[in-house]
Amino acid sequence: MVSPWIEGKAVLITGAASGIGAATAARLYARGARLLLTDVDAQGVERTAREIGPDVLALPADVTVLADMQRAVAHAVQRLRQLDVVWANAGIASFGPVAATDPAAWARNVQVNLVGAFNTVHAALPEIVRRQGHVAVTASLASFVNAPCMSAYSATKSGVEAMCNSLRVEVAHRGVTVGAIHPSWVATPLVSRGEESAAFRRLRAAMPPPLRRDMPLAEAAEQVARGICERRARVYVPGFVRLMRWLRTPLHSMLGERDMRRAMPQIEAAFAEDVAVHGTAGASMSERNPGRP
Repeated sequence: MVSPWIEGKAVLITGAASGIGAATAARLYARGARLLLTDVDAQGVERTAREIGPDVLALPADVTVLADMQRAVAHAVQRLRQLDVVWANAGIASFGPVAATDPAAWARNVQVNLVGAFNTVHAALPEIVRRQGHVAVTASLASFVNAPCMSAYSATKSGVEAMCNSLRVEVAHRGVTVGAIHPSWVATPLVSRGEESAAFRRLRAAMPPPLRRDMPLAEAAEQVARGICERRARVYVPGFVRLMRWLRTPLHSMLGERDMRRAMPQIEAAFAEDVAVHGTAGASMSERNPGRP
């Protein structure tokens, strides 16, 4: 299926080796986009590019290094002759109470999810402005619902939402659109690795029923692809996440936090058990985060 706007457009995607980045890239390609995929996982991103199509470009790059993102943009312009869409999708997760989590894991979350998004967008903006293109950034349901033991992830996803809100106004008069993408739980390697932690499982069990469910990857990727093709300011994946944006204040009232407060002693104890087995760094870091066994 070809989308009228995306057909022939050059798209740079970070964090594209697997998960929602790879699945959405395939759908954009099917709609006629030309792709440059980047990821810190060199073998993974090259494999994904081959699987999507013979003319899909792959480039290993680290979003925490501005020079890497500048190189990726230059590569896109050189090979694709233009850059119309940049999607800052690369992300990791860390888990644990603020008092007990590994400080390096917390800081690494900020570097990848927040600084990495800035580096990606900052490097691409001159070309995006020149083409009157579209900026997309992967935020999260966690932009609105800040769960315990996910302070780093929530802080970074709230941060990229705020960055998008500022940028959207800054570039509107230049014909550039900016979209924040807000997925809930999606069946990806990032989430499945989290499920190995008893503390993480107890946290999800304490959430309201709609916030516990994993969304199928294929369905999520289709919704994200559609949002990018339509240059939406916000993409909610699935649609109920839109409601969470408006409910963020009551969700963080005493009543809204009641079940989480009750569950917190068990979550804390389960995290301590994870630390005993894996060490503080191992219990805190996701699989995309260096240091976890």
